[in-house]
Amino acid sequence: MFNSIRSKLIVSLLGVTLFVGAVSLFAGVYMLKKHVIGEAGNRVRQDLNAASEMYRTRAGFIRTALSITSLGSGFIHAVSREDTADLAFRLNRMGHHAGLDFAGIVTENGRILCRIGSNAMAQSTAALENPIARLALERQAPVEGNVVLTREMLVQEDPELAERARITLRTEGAGDEAAVDETRGLAMAAAVPIFNGNSVVAVLYGGQLLNRAEAIVDAVRDTIFRGEVYKGRTVGTATIFLGDIRISTNVLAPDGKRALGTRVSPDVKDAVLNQGLRWTGRAYVVSDWYISAYEAIEDIAGHRVGMLYVGALEEKYTDVQKNALTVFFLITAIGMLLAVGFGFLLADRIMDPVNRLIKASREVSEGSLQPDIGPILNGEFGVLQNTFKEMVAAMGRRRAASENKIMQSERQASIGRLAAGVAHEINNPLTGVLTYTHMLLRRKDLDPEVRADLETVAAATDRVRKIVKGLLDFSRQTKLDPEPTEINRLVSNTIALLENQALVKGVAVKFTPGENLPLVTLDRSQMQSVLMNLIINALDATAPGGSIKIYTAAGLSGAGAAQKGVELTVADTGTGIHPDHMDKLFDPFFTTKAVGQGTGLGLSVSQGIVQRHGGHIRVQSELGKGTRFFVWLPVDKKGALP
Repeated sequence: MFNSIRSKLIVSLLGVTLFVGAVSLFAGVYMLKKHVIGEAGNRVRQDLNAASEMYRTRAGFIRTALSITSLGSGFIHAVSREDTADLAFRLNRMGHHAGLDFAGIVTENGRILCRIGSNAMAQSTAALENPIARLALERQAPVEGNVVLTREMLVQEDPELAERARITLRTEGAGDEAAVDETRGLAMAAAVPIFNGNSVVAVLYGGQLLNRAEAIVDAVRDTIFRGEVYKGRTVGTATIFLGDIRISTNVLAPDGKRALGTRVSPDVKDAVLNQGLRWTGRAYVVSDWYISAYEAIEDIAGHRVGMLYVGALEEKYTDVQKNALTVFFLITAIGMLLAVGFGFLLADRIMDPVNRLIKASREVSEGSLQPDIGPILNGEFGVLQNTFKEMVAAMGRRRAASENKIMQSERQASIGRLAAGVAHEINNPLTGVLTYTHMLLRRKDLDPEVRADLETVAAATDRVRKIVKGLLDFSRQTKLDPEPTEINRLVSNTIALLENQALVKGVAVKFTPGENLPLVTLDRSQMQSVLMNLIINALDATAPGGSIKIYTAAGLSGAGAAQKGVELTVADTGTGIHPDHMDKLFDPFFTTKAVGQGTGLGLSVSQGIVQRHGGHIRVQSELGKGTRFFVWLPVDKKGALP
């Protein structure tokens, strides 16, 4: 039983299915674990970029608010007069609108002129201890960035700020006696010089204390993570560190309060604060695992003084990973079971097309060209069925082509015999009619009406002669006189013969010759007549103001073994060819021109000449936009393309 093809197919199918299923399951588990967490890391890195941009934007906003205030003429006048009451009003209004925690004016000699807060009217020469105001005075240019303010600096600005900046440090596992306070403050600040003319008379400074700045970290979280909640917990968190201490955060401690005063892990501290690196990875943050990203915060002197953090709750991603793995495992297992069940059914169906092909082969051998091979299947059997079908169709086409060729040969022979009879029986009488008509036209005593009638007779007789000549050209196989020819020179010479005709009609003829074309062995005279016929047809189809473009290029034949050759293109911007006429273009006597304007033999004769040269001619056209004729000619061995 196991020697049959059917049994071998079943065993092979089941073996491959089980192997592929096991490998897919293993690879799926590995890739899923890797990419879910990897995607989470990528997202957190992008979130950190967004948070950093929001952070910098806030500093820029503070500087903008200060700059706008410093440019006011009333403000500058008040500074010049040292009108502290007016300045206090202006500073408080600016601070309210810009959300500043502190702001003040320092004169060029370092004296506090005015500030907001409880020390609004106090004046002191200690203001230069404010680093950002000092830097603006030194540079005499606007500055912005982060500054670390000591408790003394904060008390100088506003004692309430000093109390707000105080953070009680939490040491995990230690008792209350281990708790100490961080009294420094990290501020986002800016300072701009105040000019009176070209001289700096004072500096306007202001900033926002980041210690306990819940609005900033909550805005970062809500903007980036859009308030996403998972199992009752906020997915995203953000934190601002002073050194390695959380001074503003929405990470929650086990007691449900914000985890102010907790520290970052030593590894993160070393990487970010000591080495200046960005740190991204899985980290235990206070009481839970997060996919985290940290970057350093630098002060205005370029020193790393803190960190900015964003993180996403890892549990959400691990649950997604577990669910996906479960679904993936179930799908794989069900797929393998279905494969086992359908394996027996598929074996019979796989053998069915083989039996049909055997039967169809017998039908073809008996002369039938439409054997029943059944529905086309996928895979190798489908390829075999299509190949068999194409083979039978090719046999039918060859039979039809042979019949058509015989019919065409007989038709051409009939036209040839008819043309010979017409030439013999009609040409001589026509010559006499045309000769005597022209002799009569030479007379000067003819009545104008008679002369007009004679001219009509001469034109009609000449048209009959052209028709007879066209019949002869179409029917007879003129012997070729081939010689190596430069196709570009042949085209240029032909265009020169028709330049005046194109100029009179107002149609531009442009030739773009191909470079490094090989010589083509052809009959120059006959090929020139082909090109002239194509250009004249293009002129007839193109309205004044249009154009005819002619190209030559090296190219491969689209048929057979893709033989090397040269292609000549004649493209016009004329009326185009109606789709119903495309299949009749090369039929003898078919023409779309008005009666008396064409014989309908030009393209038929041209096709015959091109085919006798071993080439082919094809056409593309779009009604109302123009037509392109392509003539491809093979090159001989001496002129073959490299």
